[in-house]
Amino acid sequence: MTTPAFISPLPRPASRGALSGFNDQLRSELCKLRSVRSTLWTLLGAVTSNVAIGALVGVFLVSRLSAAQQQGADPVRLSLIGLHLSQIALGTLGVLAITSEYGTGMIRATLAATPRRRTVLAAKAVVLAGVGLAAGVLSCVAAYLVFHAALPADTSSALSRSLTSPGVLRAAVGGGVYLTFLGLLGLGLGAALRSSAGAIATLLGLLFVPVILVGMLPDTWQTTLGPYLPMNAADALYLLHPEPHGLSAAAGLGVFSLYTALALAAGFTVIHHRDS
Repeated sequence: MTTPAFISPLPRPASRGALSGFNDQLRSELCKLRSVRSTLWTLLGAVTSNVAIGALVGVFLVSRLSAAQQQGADPVRLSLIGLHLSQIALGTLGVLAITSEYGTGMIRATLAATPRRRTVLAAKAVVLAGVGLAAGVLSCVAAYLVFHAALPADTSSALSRSLTSPGVLRAAVGGGVYLTFLGLLGLGLGAALRSSAGAIATLLGLLFVPVILVGMLPDTWQTTLGPYLPMNAADALYLLHPEPHGLSAAAGLGVFSLYTALALAAGFTVIHHRDS
């Protein structure tokens, strides 16, 4: 009687770790973000508005300020006036990063390939944060450099501070950090509302409407509530020195981060529980 030979089982292929799968998801989301036409235009609009308006302010506005006004002015805040436009561009980019897939129906294919829906949104947030931080910081620093180079020769020393002066680089980078968090805020609203128009309207309303409403209240209410509004908290990130009754840069970052976290939490909740 022949003894059957023992055949060892074939080794199982090594299972891919969660980190490897998330890296694949990151590459997928980066590819999708790059392929959307609105990404290029929103980023181009943000960078152009920051740099171009910074140069225009340095050339035309500063020369009209008196010596006393120049002494009391914040050079970083002046150079980043373009943030009033670039914030709309980055917020819109955050919204479209998710709502464009709902609009085209691509979200069904995305969720079929990656059933873990919160992983999809997390990957979108990481990719958007990286792109927004790079574009935001570079454009804000470039805006200050262009603003500084465009200043008239007789500008006071208070306005003609170099980028290496105390607090200047921190404030300029703070403008880029604000744009990054604003993009994530738009992503959270887009995931929660699933409508480009609705999420963009909600984002702009959150930025501008509370400031208008609180401005109608008595001064004591404005002093108490004003610093914690989204727009005012964000302003603290790119000021050289805190305004009277305003927040410090660190406190402003904390408050605005909380608004962003709440929007993202709403987005994660909705994408996990609602059908695509």
